[in-house]
Amino acid sequence: MRVMDLPGADEIVVVTGKAMAELVERQALELGVKLTVIIEPEARDSAPAIAAAAAYVRSIAPEGVMLMLAADHHIAEPEMFRDAALVAVDAAQTGLIVTFGVKPTSPATGFGYIKPGELLPGGVKSVAAFVEKPDLAKAKAYIDDGYYWNSGNFAFTAKTLLDELASFEPAIRDGAVVSVDKGRREGVRLFLDREAFGTTTKKSLDYAVMERTTRAAVAPAAFTWSDLGAWDAIWEASIRDGAGNAASGDIHLIDARNVLARSTGPFVGAIGVEDLLIVAEPDAVLICRRDDAQAVKTLVDVLKASGRDIAMRHAIAFSGGVERQPVTSVGGAVVQLWRMEAGAVADLPACSIQVLDGELAGASEVYAAGSREDIRSPLLIKAAVATTVLVTIWR
Repeated sequence: MRVMDLPGADEIVVVTGKAMAELVERQALELGVKLTVIIEPEARDSAPAIAAAAAYVRSIAPEGVMLMLAADHHIAEPEMFRDAALVAVDAAQTGLIVTFGVKPTSPATGFGYIKPGELLPGGVKSVAAFVEKPDLAKAKAYIDDGYYWNSGNFAFTAKTLLDELASFEPAIRDGAVVSVDKGRREGVRLFLDREAFGTTTKKSLDYAVMERTTRAAVAPAAFTWSDLGAWDAIWEASIRDGAGNAASGDIHLIDARNVLARSTGPFVGAIGVEDLLIVAEPDAVLICRRDDAQAVKTLVDVLKASGRDIAMRHAIAFSGGVERQPVTSVGGAVVQLWRMEAGAVADLPACSIQVLDGELAGASEVYAAGSREDIRSPLLIKAAVATTVLVTIWR
């Protein structure tokens, strides 16, 4: 949606894994965009993925400019984004690799920074240095010195990127090109050749190219941006009530201030608390202070060191706008969490349901958020809006 109406925009190319392809295609169909979905046979970090996209674009538009954008970033002002994108596109046509540098609104420690250099033709600046995530004191100093946040979004021609990869990371460039050449096209999907893609080096685009190229430039951007890389960033980007709370799911807050509370499973109640993150999923609960949100990675590392990995979640089945995630199997019952897109239709077996949020419509009944019902016989249901349902199937 951010790029489909840009002047000169031709095709949306989404690089993803096979599990996400159906979702991508369905959403693109709703928007009516020209689409290619490049399917990675395995995740090998951003440089091989972007190189494969560049190889594809070069094959259909040798002089084409690519906007490389992360799908999960928050950008609040689409018109301001488009203005910056057009500046970046013009500069990319001169052979530069342009990154969007966002003017900081706070001394954030969760983002990388860019030190800008001299002004270049077209309203962009050279990149004097890329800086890793700083501590608070350094972040404050960077803001005082006019640094930008590094958004990790870029504009470049396919030829420029592939030429730079040929110089710095030829294995990435060659493997990506061959994976496209030997790839298999099925409708809008392009399946990369597994063997060729497997020869690429696992490396991010920043390390593979941006920190080594002499073609880097930064396009200053004034739009509100976040990579939503930590829970405090999600709180910042969320719509909050008068007390600063942002709640989603089966949540009730009393005398709470500046709390982010989200649940995709159990009811969560919080009384008399402030500046907390409360995140409840069917198989895990996280509670921490908002100013400790960056430390969540430490918790994950501790769990991994002890032989647990909360990143390895339950298997999820996704079909027809309905995501079915197993929660538990106890005694004679199987419990699943169903997430249904607005308008999605599904067949419920005989079961018990609890509508956590949203609204379901049956043949003659409407089940609102908070409803608990025993379904005695199979029932066709439709989600009136995006809806989350806890389904207990008795065996």
